Amino acid sequence: MSADDGETWSLPKRFPDSILGPIKNKPIQLASGMIVSPSSVESEDGAIWKSHIELSNDGGYTWERVAIPSADTVKVIQPTLIQLPDGNLKALLRSDQNYVLESISKDEGKTWSEVKNGRMLNPNSGIDAVTLADGTFLLVYNPTEAGSDWSDGRNKLNLAYSTDGENWKDVLKLEDEAEGEFSYPAIIQDSKGFVHISYTHNRTKIKYLKVDLRN
Repeated sequence: MSADDGETWSLPKRFPDSILGPIKNKPIQLASGMIVSPSSVESEDGAIWKSHIELSNDGGYTWERVAIPSADTVKVIQPTLIQLPDGNLKALLRSDQNYVLESISKDEGKTWSEVKNGRMLNPNSGIDAVTLADGTFLLVYNPTEAGSDWSDGRNKLNLAYSTDGENWKDVLKLEDEAEGEFSYPAIIQDSKGFVHISYTHNRTKIKYLKVDLRN
């Protein structure tokens, strides 16, 4: 912890055994102060993929773990979080179902609905989304279905926009190649309104883009 804007830091302290911290995607903090951190578990043999949320209402001193319910036949990991216009939270999840899956919380992350198919294709690859300052949303994802190889479908990477967190429209093709592997995106918006996107580029480098939404 730092009390001086990062100049000095306290000694590290381990999370409780049940708390993993955010897995791939960023936490969000609600107006109430609640920190909502997306997380998930994968077994080494791949048999278990389960997502959950970790909550803190005291600035990160203590944490509570909350399940995102999913059927045993459905694998979901690496959730990303948006806050809907009605104040509810939506988790968008990487899945093995050829779609981004969704779950809703109406109580600041304390409980979640069982995951269901959303409207965006997903070839079992990482995604990330952000709630913009104006209350709309951006999602970075691979807009394809899975194939026989783990990397199939990752040759395309799109940026989609939504006003309601339910209906999405592709607004930018970040990558569109016959072959390639573009994956594990991350997206944020800074205090000046610029959007920053990064992702792996063919497993050899990290690609970064800065997007100006002000016009």
